[in-house]
Amino acid sequence: MTTLDFQSAFDLSGRTAIITGAAGGIGRCLVAAFRERGARLALVDRDPAVHALAAEIGGGAQGWVADLHSEEEVTRTVDDIARSFGRIDILVNNAAIGHVGLAEDTPVAEFDEVIAINLRGQFLFSRAAGRHMLARGYGRIVFLASQAAVVGLYEHTAYCSAKTGLLGMARCMAIEWGPKGITVNCVSPTVVESPMALVGWAGEKGERAKAEIPTRRFAKPEEVALSVLFLASGAAAMINGANLPIDGGYTIR
Repeated sequence: MTTLDFQSAFDLSGRTAIITGAAGGIGRCLVAAFRERGARLALVDRDPAVHALAAEIGGGAQGWVADLHSEEEVTRTVDDIARSFGRIDILVNNAAIGHVGLAEDTPVAEFDEVIAINLRGQFLFSRAAGRHMLARGYGRIVFLASQAAVVGLYEHTAYCSAKTGLLGMARCMAIEWGPKGITVNCVSPTVVESPMALVGWAGEKGERAKAEIPTRRFAKPEEVALSVLFLASGAAAMINGANLPIDGGYTIR
């Protein structure tokens, strides 16, 4: 891109984007945002509904069901996407699970599960997609981290541990892969008005949390999706190893 104009900077026509956790609340907004900008979409989720979602949005979108626990399955899925589309340009690591509980009451199995999906699974997808990107000398990887990666949250030991790990992993990949045409960045939302998040932040607890956010509200899924889109676009070509808070100012204190 020789001329940094708005239209060309945000034009993703011909780019292949993998979106994990595509069938969830934030995932569907990501799908809509990237589709609107012309990206060719490879949708990944553990829920078979991802196939119906791909058929619904059309435009050549395809769906894959994958288990983030399995190194072999993740690698096979990414390789299959590369064969189907001929290239991988963008990876949005959105798939995640939540867990709420006091540290002393958290079973090791539940802690391990959060780490397996929210951290190890992101590594597996990034490594597999990164290999294809390295072969072509171009790529954009965006992690969905969290305000929980920046500050401690009550009853979120497992979740904070995994999301904090994402920041460190992204920085290391950014250093290693930046010279080879690949940028790696994170976005860190506050509570997002998605079905998964609102389960743990409803009622009085949610109202107290909003009162601590300077903008006095939670983030909307569309706001997260557009921030991710920016980091995956030509407009952010010089942004590498960064973490973009989408938290209404919660973590500035």
